[in-house]
This record gives sequence, C-alpha cells and structure tokens, in this order.
Amino acid sequence: MTDSTHKVALITGAAHGLGAEEARMFAREGAKVVVTDIDDNEGSKVAGQILDSDGAAIFVHLDVTKEADWKDAVGSTITAFGALNILVNNAGISGTGVKDFGDTRMWDSLMQVNITGSYLGIKYVVREMRKSGGGSIVNIASTSGFAASPGNHPGYTASKGASRLLAKSAAVWFAEDNIRVNSVHPGALPMMRSSQSTVAAEEAREKVIGKIPLGRAGRREEVAYGVLFLASDEASYITGTELVIDGGLLAAL
Repeated sequence: MTDSTHKVALITGAAHGLGAEEARMFAREGAKVVVTDIDDNEGSKVAGQILDSDGAAIFVHLDVTKEADWKDAVGSTITAFGALNILVNNAGISGTGVKDFGDTRMWDSLMQVNITGSYLGIKYVVREMRKSGGGSIVNIASTSGFAASPGNHPGYTASKGASRLLAKSAAVWFAEDNIRVNSVHPGALPMMRSSQSTVAAEEAREKVIGKIPLGRAGRREEVAYGVLFLASDEASYITGTELVIDGGLLAAL
C-alpha cells in the first residue's frame, strides 16, 4: 500500500493489540520500528517477531507519562537508526467498568496516559523530526472523542476529545516544520485480554456493536492501515484532521 522504506517509526503501547498490529504492519512496509511499552516482556516479543521476519526493530521501555522515559526512548531511536520520522501515540487506557463518576484517581490516570503521554511524545519527537526535514504524528483517539462512551469513565471521553484537538493544535503549530499531525478514531475493536473478564465491559461493547451499520466490530488491521496511510508520504497534504474508522457508527448516531 505504501512504501515506508528508510522511515523510522516509534509506536507507543506496542506490546499488545492495535499497537502491536501497527508495529508489525509498519515493519512489513519497510519501516524501522521502535516498539515501546511498559510491558517489557511482550514488547520485546513483538520486536523479536519483526526481526524474525527480516524486519528492523528494537524494543524500548517507555512509560509515556514520564519525561525521562521519553528522552531515553528518543535517544535510543537515534542511536539505533539515526532518525525519527513517524510517531504513533497509541498508548492508552479506557477506564472500562468504572461506575463512579467521581473516581478522581481514574480521571487522573486517564488524563496522564491518554493525553499528557501524547503531548510529551510530540514535545520530544519534533526536535528530531525537524532535523530530518519533517515527519508525521498520528494520535490514536476513539469515536469517544466525538460522543459519550457508555461503559467508560467520563475521563476516557474527555481525554480522547483532547487527543483530537491536541492533534489539530500541533498540526498548526508545526506545519512550518513540515510535520503533519492527525488523529485516528477507531470504533469497536477486539477487547484486550485485561478487559475480557469484565462483564460490564462486554455488555457495553455488545450494545455499541449493535448500533454499527456494518454490523460487526472492526479488525485491528483495518485501523492500522489507516494509521499507515496517514504516516506515509501519500498523505503529504493531510494534516490537522480526523480519520474515523468505525463501520459507520458515528454516522448512525
């Protein structure tokens, strides 16, 4: 679909789920991939799978809420590959199953991971992207960035709306540096293993799927292809916008 040869992509939250799918897809398209996550074991496995498939990858531990980790991750990227062209701010948490609107601890966690983490990523990668003459940043948000998300803490919806507007702001801020910034908004996807035992989460998910015009949940690769496109040179005139990948869910609301 796209030629990412000679591009270096750093992907957060890439040990599992959508992030792992994005990492493998970027590698298949020729990119050198920096797999980052707080799960060192699973993240190393994803990087190993890419290497076993003759791709180029390293794993770097990254807690997106910590500036020191971001400095180390960017430094490790430059040491390994000499450049940083693409950032996918994929790491996030959902707050699924939290019943208390007033759970301030969950609010703080959602904001720190889902929006501060993306802000810090942009802050630290643009310095290297400028040296390469530009780059592409993709924030992974959600359809919850447009509408309320039953079954999730309100901080999830708020953080995903903020992710959408952060992308727009950064797109304008860094346009003169030839750095494009966009957001991707998936609908219902396969649940992560950590959530599968939560009955409330499954019930909420089934209600959402019942409203999707295409009649099914999305597949991770369907979202990853959208991310790949926005990160590619084929999307060179696309910045500050949203790509919704939801089977028509928002159109039907």
